[in-house]
Amino acid sequence: MGSYVDNNLIRDEHVVFETKYHWKIFFSLKAIFSLFIYPILARWSDEFVVTNKRIIIKTGIISRKTFEMNLNKIETVNVDQSIFGRMFGFGTITVIGTGGTREEFPDIAKPTEFRKKFQEVSS
Repeated sequence: MGSYVDNNLIRDEHVVFETKYHWKIFFSLKAIFSLFIYPILARWSDEFVVTNKRIIIKTGIISRKTFEMNLNKIETVNVDQSIFGRMFGFGTITVIGTGGTREEFPDIAKPTEFRKKFQEVSS
């Protein structure tokens, strides 16, 4: 588990599921132009976590973007997968909160497991 999540868990909160970017991010122009440094750093630093109380997503190293939402404020977690995404286990997670909050996170490994754990914990 990443250091951001470790440092920001609240009392009686524990991690239920954690995932990273899929290895597919190594096959992009961004990866080639950065000599594969970008995908290595992204997989090492970015965190996608479901806890028993909320969803926590942290991206970025120098400039950090965090998304934290209590489970009772989330309407749904959608998963979009192409044919290749289904074959190789990656997809886009879209978290939709009450009040119209919508956040998309592409190229996530095990997106259906992420949604399943969210559904198990929130029910």
